[in-house]
Amino acid sequence: MTAVLTSRTGSARTSPDTRRARLDAGVRLGAVVALWAGLLLVMYWWATGGGIQDLGGWETGLDSTGRLTGLLASVLLLVQVLLMARVPVLERALGQDRLAHVHRLVGFTSFNAMVGHVVLITWGYAAGELTRTPATLWDLTVHYPGMLLAVAGTVCLVMVVVTSVKAARRRLRYESWHLMHLYAYLGVGLALPHQLWTGQDFTASTARTVFWWSLWAAAAGAVLLWRVALPLARTARCGIRVASVVAEDDDVLSVLMTTRRSVPVEAGQFLTLRFLNGRGWSRAHPYSLSAAPDGRYLRITVQVVGDGGAALRQLRPGTRVLAEGPYGRLSARARTRPKVALIGAGVGITPLRALAEALDYAPGEAVLLHRYTGRPLFQRELEALAAARGLQVLWLPGHRRAPDSWLGDGVGAADDLAALTWWVPDIADRDVYVCGPAPWADDVARTTTAAGLPTDRFHVESFGW
Repeated sequence: MTAVLTSRTGSARTSPDTRRARLDAGVRLGAVVALWAGLLLVMYWWATGGGIQDLGGWETGLDSTGRLTGLLASVLLLVQVLLMARVPVLERALGQDRLAHVHRLVGFTSFNAMVGHVVLITWGYAAGELTRTPATLWDLTVHYPGMLLAVAGTVCLVMVVVTSVKAARRRLRYESWHLMHLYAYLGVGLALPHQLWTGQDFTASTARTVFWWSLWAAAAGAVLLWRVALPLARTARCGIRVASVVAEDDDVLSVLMTTRRSVPVEAGQFLTLRFLNGRGWSRAHPYSLSAAPDGRYLRITVQVVGDGGAALRQLRPGTRVLAEGPYGRLSARARTRPKVALIGAGVGITPLRALAEALDYAPGEAVLLHRYTGRPLFQRELEALAAARGLQVLWLPGHRRAPDSWLGDGVGAADDLAALTWWVPDIADRDVYVCGPAPWADDVARTTTAAGLPTDRFHVESFGW
């Protein structure tokens, strides 16, 4: 694909539209308020239902604490489903890295609360005697409505949590981890119905029943709408097909796709794609755009690693593509300042190259720093952007020169902070967009923070899952 470069070369200072950034800040605040309001509401119902008074006895205290942890786990599990549902308003407001952090925090917290609920409620039903808890657990599982489903759901959630631990994730292929992670939907679906059917905290009043069923319906509806219906409808409407596959380097290739209608994606964002070419079509992979979308073409550029990357070499023109998204906040949406700095490592330059083409900036207002080994990606395209748009490009060759440095070993001996402030003296007055491996991106964050950049103007999308 030959890059189509705009010819905006005026010298007037740009004034970015910050309305979307302010809207996203409001959504983030609203989401936090809604979460805490839900948690406090169920705690209030627990307290007014005798929860605090019951803490005075050993047996009743175990039962009461078990009910409380069950209520909190239920809210957080349904919130977890909403986070997994890819609700656009949350995706746009949080961005992928922040959403992944929240997803992980809520996930482990809800799981711990669920385990606490099982242990405490069983112990309480066993009259506070540990030796009776195994028999009590068996009795509850066999004779209480919905408990067999709850046990099956708990097994699914245990499997998801175990495979989400970093040590386990490093041993799994992305495809295997992604498939196992989908069991979280099944786990939540099986684990909670027993509470809706028999739990007094769920059925004691009309308000509580309406609250819980509404939260359930919102979670299930979000999954069906945003993860199933919308991708199918958008794929049918836009008619995305592979046009060509081009080798950019020995282990990097670009896939150019045509669209019948414009896909509502911005430069810097990514799509989760399934190439419908036979075996492996069910495995979705996230891919960032490497060129600004123009309504007719989409381009992704991928490092060939794992089964997903290797399969791209076998794509043929005309292959249909199923797309989910767009996702991510590494786009003009997050911008609040006239000046920007784009910092990428290796194939992490992909979304930044698209941003360099699509963002509105005057000559000198945008600088791109690219750390690479071998030969840089998109060198000719970035040089063309430099000539046509006034983009400043700094090449940072070499492997990481130290474990705690994000710079390559071919840029001299100055420390990271001194080098960055020498190259970009006004870095603290810019929006900074970063893409690359997570540990490397963390090092960039530390350097920009030391240079005075506010954290809300550091926009990152790191590699990894």
